[in-house]
Amino acid sequence: MTRYLIIDDEPIAHRIIEGYCKNLPHLQKAGNCYNAFEAMQMLSETSADLLFLDINMPKLSGFDLLKSLDNPPKIIVTTAYKEFALEGYELNISDYLLKPFSLERFIRAINKAIKPDIKDTLHLSSKETDIAETIFIKSDKKRHQIHLDTILFIEAHGNYTKIYLKDGMIVSHQKISDLEDSLSKNRFLRVHKSFIVALNKINSIEGNRIQINTHQIPIGQTYKTSINQLYNS
Repeated sequence: MTRYLIIDDEPIAHRIIEGYCKNLPHLQKAGNCYNAFEAMQMLSETSADLLFLDINMPKLSGFDLLKSLDNPPKIIVTTAYKEFALEGYELNISDYLLKPFSLERFIRAINKAIKPDIKDTLHLSSKETDIAETIFIKSDKKRHQIHLDTILFIEAHGNYTKIYLKDGMIVSHQKISDLEDSLSKNRFLRVHKSFIVALNKINSIEGNRIQINTHQIPIGQTYKTSINQLYNS
């Protein structure tokens, strides 16, 4: 059993993480802290194997807290600020989750941080598996739940992003880089600064173009190595 502690000044972040953790039988909550000083006190009184750590908190940041710990447990950073990722990995964190993150992305972070015993291996119900196979896309002042298998490709276009689906298209103001972070690297690939494709939807690759249904997606010069690895996988 892995005991986890949530350290975040936003109550909604606690609810989201707790809700995700309920799907993982090998996780047990050790406590909730809303600033670094509460966390210091709790860690002196109880043990924790894993911390979900926010960076931007009042008085003392998450990284300042981490630097103050002599023998820190496994750390998964949960933040809205991607610019601190390098510093986080220099502090030997297990993973860096950008808010909002999906259940599937959350599970991948857990699997990187801890290696559960075989008897504790994650078994999702069919409904929970459905959730893990979806992401939420912000569009038209709503959050649309999109099944990953319906996504053909994603295109950055000016100040917005187009998500092409089997049966239509959604336009979102989310950045393509944020969407990339929420997608499984085993199923989606960035092939251009403006395009992400679903690997199982590729019909053919010819020259610098990828064919998906009637769409032709360009391959960026800096992404050719990733494409070449598809041939050799």
